[in-house]
Amino acid sequence: MQAEQLLELALRKGVEAAEVLQSQSISSPVLFESNRLKQLETIESEVTALRIWFQGRPGLAVAHGDVNSHDLIDRALALSTLNEPEYIELGGSTPICYPDLGQSVGVDKLIDWGKAAIHHIREIYPEVICAADWECETEIIHLLNSHGLDASYRDTTLSCSLAAEWVRGDDFLCVSDGITQRNTLNPFFLAQQVIQRLNWAQENTVTPMGRMPVLFTGKAADLVWGTVQAALNGKQVLEGSSPWSGRIGSLVVSDSITLYQEPDRGPFSCPFDDEGTPTRAINFIEKGILQLFYTDRVTGRRLGDGTTGNGFRPSLSSYPTPGLFNVLIVPGERSLEGLITSMGKGLIVDQILGGGAGISGDFSVNVDLGYGVEQGMIVGRVKDTMVSGNVYVALKNLIEIGADVDWNGNCYTPSLVVEGLSITGKS
Repeated sequence: MQAEQLLELALRKGVEAAEVLQSQSISSPVLFESNRLKQLETIESEVTALRIWFQGRPGLAVAHGDVNSHDLIDRALALSTLNEPEYIELGGSTPICYPDLGQSVGVDKLIDWGKAAIHHIREIYPEVICAADWECETEIIHLLNSHGLDASYRDTTLSCSLAAEWVRGDDFLCVSDGITQRNTLNPFFLAQQVIQRLNWAQENTVTPMGRMPVLFTGKAADLVWGTVQAALNGKQVLEGSSPWSGRIGSLVVSDSITLYQEPDRGPFSCPFDDEGTPTRAINFIEKGILQLFYTDRVTGRRLGDGTTGNGFRPSLSSYPTPGLFNVLIVPGERSLEGLITSMGKGLIVDQILGGGAGISGDFSVNVDLGYGVEQGMIVGRVKDTMVSGNVYVALKNLIEIGADVDWNGNCYTPSLVVEGLSITGKS
């Protein structure tokens, strides 16, 4: 059933307000294993989420594929009886269809890119075994509600993950990287990233232990920025768990850090959130000073500042909650090589095992892929190494942000060098 018909039927059943969110997607993953093309797929999905308010009580039901509209509405109504009445948070707008984002790429091109990337690596390291996943995905989002909102857009993204396994006797090494872009991918750039890590790992070295500079590459920096995103969440402020509650206008991190979101930037750009509010450019931290928390409609009303256009659903079966579609950090001026040279002695963290730091900022993680630095030069790969400390302390002890900015998930981040962390390992 069309979203408009489902919305009309729900209103005829006596609900005060209703919202329909539909997502249609088609993807074409191309899988490589053991240096060879293994599998081609075409995956299609369609999901419809209906949110209603009956006698002020919210209810949410989700259907995959064909929708039995009466059953979906009845399930939402049944769930509403279990909830307490609440203020109806719906935005209204004139109908708008946003321009399409990105262009699709055929399977033949994805295959060519995959073969080229693997060939480029194995020309230099013929003994490694490569696996890769290249994919083109198109998603159509349609959101409408009983307050007049009717918004939609089509988004096509290209993504790839590439891994190289290198077995040297009892020593096993796996280097992986990935990129997400629109319109085109550069297989040689991704392959070169893997080759660079293999070059650095040709020799093993002793872990530099103690407190000394630690360089997080863009791949590993999510450990840091994940905690920052949590601290900027307006819901965490309401719950009293953000350490930055009540600190708007205060210096919370090094004055070298400016962190913002940009609706029109990169492969994770987004014209409106899952509540239909247009997204907007926001500086959350400017030169270390906290400017704003991000919110959805409920959180924004309770904080008194309104929504920032950051109401997103973790899944279509979830209610909107504060979330970020992209995060960008203003880069510095020194290249990655320049950062390494300036370190003297320290540790480079490129891949980690385990979860992040969480809202507390405390962490202790195993280094999956890291390198020792002596006299400003990489001397080899370290093993059996842990890094521990606190993210907030590290960001106040920031030494420098690099110029090597790139997308890691939805975060556009450079490398960064920090102090105040503890490094431990086997002697």
